[in-house]
Amino acid sequence: MHKNPPLQQQRARELRQNSTDAERWLWQRLRSRQLLGQKFRRQVPVGQYIVDFLCRECKLIVEIDGSQHQQQKDYDDRRTQFLESQGYQVVRYWNNEVLQQGEAVLESIIQALANGCGRPLTPTPLPAGERGLSGRADPATL
Repeated sequence: MHKNPPLQQQRARELRQNSTDAERWLWQRLRSRQLLGQKFRRQVPVGQYIVDFLCRECKLIVEIDGSQHQQQKDYDDRRTQFLESQGYQVVRYWNNEVLQQGEAVLESIIQALANGCGRPLTPTPLPAGERGLSGRADPATL
């Protein structure tokens, strides 16, 4: 495994420290193998680029774009083409899409993970707080 140039590592660190609201929201849901047990990293160098979120095992890159990306479509297209040439699937979402339709974005990422891993993925159980106080199913609803 090759070492990333120090400037690229520093830039990735700066991007992690200056995340957008959308990136912070999504990271809270991707980190610690919360989504289908898959490990994601954030602001990771891949070649000459730094990607927002990366699941190496499933070869999936998740990009969160702000308004500046409307003016740099050619750059983004070249970037995506390079990343895909390295075997990665790239999915992109707008900042406002993540913040306003977060659950739909997560569902889309789940589909991309399933496609990228080429094997069935086991859903991660919800934490007890999201299942109810006891963490057990209500018999009345069964």
